[in-house]
Amino acid sequence: MQPVFENIIEQAAALQLQDDFLSRRLAPSMLFFGPPASGKGSAALELARALSCETGASWKCSCPACERHRYLLHTDLLILGPRPFSAEIAASASAFLREPEAAPARILFIRSLRRLQARFSPVLMEDDPKIGKLSPLLQSLEEGLNDFDASGAKTAAPGQSALEKICGTLVKDALKLESEGISDLVPVAHIRRAAYWCRLAPNGKRKTLLIENADRMKDEARNSLLKLLEEPPDTVSIVLTAQRREAIMPTILSRLRPYRFLRRDAEKEREVIRRVFRGDADHRSEDAQFITQSAAGAGLISSYLDSFLPQNTEKLYPLAAYFIASLARAAAFSLRKNGVSEIPVPLAALGARYAPAAEAAGFERSLRSADVIKTILAGSGNFEDRSFSRFLRLGLDMVSGVLRELEPDPRTIAYNDIFRKYMGEAETASGVLNQSPALTTEALFYKLKTALVQGPGRGLP
Repeated sequence: MQPVFENIIEQAAALQLQDDFLSRRLAPSMLFFGPPASGKGSAALELARALSCETGASWKCSCPACERHRYLLHTDLLILGPRPFSAEIAASASAFLREPEAAPARILFIRSLRRLQARFSPVLMEDDPKIGKLSPLLQSLEEGLNDFDASGAKTAAPGQSALEKICGTLVKDALKLESEGISDLVPVAHIRRAAYWCRLAPNGKRKTLLIENADRMKDEARNSLLKLLEEPPDTVSIVLTAQRREAIMPTILSRLRPYRFLRRDAEKEREVIRRVFRGDADHRSEDAQFITQSAAGAGLISSYLDSFLPQNTEKLYPLAAYFIASLARAAAFSLRKNGVSEIPVPLAALGARYAPAAEAAGFERSLRSADVIKTILAGSGNFEDRSFSRFLRLGLDMVSGVLRELEPDPRTIAYNDIFRKYMGEAETASGVLNQSPALTTEALFYKLKTALVQGPGRGLP
């Protein structure tokens, strides 16, 4: 058995990290990069625990430092950065309720909640104007965790409904907290407060600062982070995560030791789902379109977690298909109205691919953007649970998938750039500026239609 990182399943980067840890060759600042659900965050948390361990750093170590880290309560750990929480929390709750007597399932659920709760640490939220609004939710979540902890081993059938009620309340509070309190960007204030925290002496052996999705920063936050990385305190290890190494600013990247996390193959991902979430990937997703169509590239773990969301990819897929098909139809109608006899191949290909999926879902054709937007908002529950961002990313993946199948052509690339530009703007408007999904979707439809009618040469700056 591996002495460290044995809980990071089937990931070669963990072996490299273990070797550097055991040989005392760890860099002061590191980058863990790779696709979603590849174990980057879990490996970073395990590294933090191992660095604080008072004995041999084994995952099963019961020293006080490891116990606090196991429940993400150690004061020498600070976590910040945007990430999705809802799916993992819901899947972890389901895993616990299936096997409430299993200690690993209990810890998994608690950790999924604590990872969200950590984003609202007093270290990060000091003087933040949002804290007053969020305090009732944070208090409710903490009280729920205390009730859950007090439930202990009460797992007999008569108490099961009470346990389910506690879990249901925790999940509900967590999803609302994520929706109202998590930004899509790393605030510069969080980086500055984290830098101050890093310069304070640790309570134990060593501090760890974890910044997830560190590529989601504006220049001011990047510059503040760069100052910290240029002279990191000797008592702190800094770990950044990102999906792509190239997304990190070069001056920051030059100060990080990279560890590449690869996507596991399907069998290994099934093993992760079975061992970690005590689930069956094939059973949860046997009818889901996201396994067989454009979202198949997301991987089994991401698809499995996604299936626990109220607005999961299986539900969002036909809505995205309807949006794309309606957009292609409206743009084609305007082009014909303007005297264009031949519809551009990329536009025709998008309509041909996604119109059948929209019609199969029962969505009626319409050239009126108001009708299209109304149908999409109704079908998505007004994009509850922060699903608008996933809707946009799914739609962009669907568009890119079709355009990649066409003959390579500068115009085809330009069409893809149009979608990428305006969908990116819509994600910023919703996630950063808090614009309503209704207004954002309406504006997105109008901008995309206008750009597609004008053509690639005029649809981009």
